Amino acid sequence: MDEITRMPGRALAASVRARELSAVEVVEAHLRRIEADNPRLNALTVTFADLARAAAADLDRTIAAGEDPGPLAGVPFSVKESIDLTWSATTQGWHGLADAVPSSDATVVRRMREAGAIPIGRGNMSDFGMRWDTDNDLFGRTLNPFDDSRSVYGSSGGDAVAVATGMSAMGLGNDFGGSIRLPASAVGIAGLRPSFGRIPRAAVRDAPVALTLQQFSVNGPLARTVDDLALAFEVLQGEDPADPVSLAVAPFATDAAPRRIGVTRDPLGWGVVDDVRAGVDRAADALTKAGWELVEVDPPLLEEAAVLWRRLACTDMLLSLDPALLPEPLGRSATSFLRDSTAAAQPFATAADYAAAWGRRAVIAAAWRRLHAEVPLILGPVSTRRVPEPDFDLGGQEAADAAWRDLRLVVAVNFLGLPAVTVPAGRDRDGLPVGVQLIAPLHADELALAAARDVESGL
Repeated sequence: MDEITRMPGRALAASVRARELSAVEVVEAHLRRIEADNPRLNALTVTFADLARAAAADLDRTIAAGEDPGPLAGVPFSVKESIDLTWSATTQGWHGLADAVPSSDATVVRRMREAGAIPIGRGNMSDFGMRWDTDNDLFGRTLNPFDDSRSVYGSSGGDAVAVATGMSAMGLGNDFGGSIRLPASAVGIAGLRPSFGRIPRAAVRDAPVALTLQQFSVNGPLARTVDDLALAFEVLQGEDPADPVSLAVAPFATDAAPRRIGVTRDPLGWGVVDDVRAGVDRAADALTKAGWELVEVDPPLLEEAAVLWRRLACTDMLLSLDPALLPEPLGRSATSFLRDSTAAAQPFATAADYAAAWGRRAVIAAAWRRLHAEVPLILGPVSTRRVPEPDFDLGGQEAADAAWRDLRLVVAVNFLGLPAVTVPAGRDRDGLPVGVQLIAPLHADELALAAARDVESGL
């Protein structure tokens, strides 16, 4: 069981295609791992044992008939509770959607399945993905497999833990304010927040979609290796008629870009713990050995980008999650988070101020584009503190401010729609993973993946 559930997705698919392993064997091994670990960790809210077995048997028959099973043949993957999969309700981690079974799969799920991958379970999350921790009243808390006295971050925490522990080989999450990169960094795996438009999101139907959700949120993969991220990205990317902002973009020519990376160890000089600084240093050393030139940088207008992300996000959350408009209340922790974060963030009170904030986004994006013309990649921390305790983002306005400040480089990426890859960069003093992120220009996702491979192979 351990050997199969630790194999990278690409190796699993190759073994299944070569009939060295059957898809049924692969699924059974992952189901046994789920049975052993999930009752304690609570990473997966639903396990698709019978449906996954049936899908695996169908795939084995496809291979036996000499047909192409796809590049992800037999690879078990988890699907976050916010992404449509017809096998169970898309709850968003909220009681009010406990019975909301979708009529069709999200495009990202369909593309994974068409590539031969098999859904194995649903990944836990916070209510509507609001919090930077994975907990809700519907399913409960997901525990960190390294230390259950530490958070697993959020909101794609269930998928991150499932991948890290071998319950799934890949995970599908989404990232509005670090929700892929943070949990990936907390459990020592890799995560891709793709460029705005590169990977389709939820279909837009009749309900309006908040502007921040349109601009800041993307779907993306989690995996144990950067190579698996790249494989999933190849499968997932591309235009989708149901998503009005999705794009068909030619792969970025990584060989044409200068091999120069800007390093920021303590963004804005607000402080970074030694363990995190050491992780950035280790990643920088690996990149230097791989032939990259490293220079020190201060990302432009970073504080304004992070502040505007926060104020715009909280303004939209107050409007879209107004308790008077919801059929059931939010969970207890989500209610506290929404109250404290919005109070601390100073949401926009007038349409003119809201519009002016979006106008400033273009100015900030232009400044970052000029920097990226000089240094095509930026290396920096995910969080500037070590993996915190559960509920670190609760406890009043002071805690809300501290959480946002520690994640300033994360949320600026969301504000600008840029691609970023999180990759492990060693351990801290207690043996907990430390992650770093590589931030690329818009639609240069392949460049961030290439540099992340060099970090991974150099450590």
